Amino acid sequence: MTSASFKPEAGPARRTVMAAAGAAGLAAALTACGSGDGSSDTADTGSTPGTTGFTQGSASPEAGEAAGGTALARTSDIPEGGGKIFKDQGVVVTQPTAGTYKAFSAKCTHQGCAVSRISDGVIVCPCHNSHFSVADGSVKQGPATQPLAAEKITVSGDEIKLT
Repeated sequence: MTSASFKPEAGPARRTVMAAAGAAGLAAALTACGSGDGSSDTADTGSTPGTTGFTQGSASPEAGEAAGGTALARTSDIPEGGGKIFKDQGVVVTQPTAGTYKAFSAKCTHQGCAVSRISDGVIVCPCHNSHFSVADGSVKQGPATQPLAAEKITVSGDEIKLT
C-alpha cells in the first residue's frame, strides 16, 4: 500500500478570515457614527442652537442673497420652540421664539452623526445622546463639547431658504 500525502488547499487560514471579518464589523460600526443615510426625509422637532438666525420682519438680506438659495420650508412648517431637520441639506431650522428662525448644521460636533430629533427645546444626537440648544446651538449635554455650526438662512414672506 502506498500512502497518499496530504496537501492543504491554498487559501487564507481560519484565523486570518476571522480577523478580517472582525475588522470589517468594527469598521462598519464606526462608520455608522459619522454618516447619515442621505435620505430626503425630514423630522419635525425642536430648533437647534449655534445657527445664524433671521427674525421675520427684520432688515432684508444683502443684495443677491434673497434671489439665491435653496428653498427649505414655509415658516408655518417650523414649530415655535422647536424645529425641523432637513437631512438632504444637512441642516436644522428652528424657531426658538415666535417669528425668529435659526439654522444649524445637522452634524453633531462629537463624532459627526446626524442629529435625529428635536424635543423640549433641544436638538438630540442619537449616537451618544448629545443635546444642543434650539436657540443658539450650544451644548446642553455632552459628550459633545462644541456647539452646532451656524448655517445661513433667509426668510422672505413665509419662505425659508438656505443661502
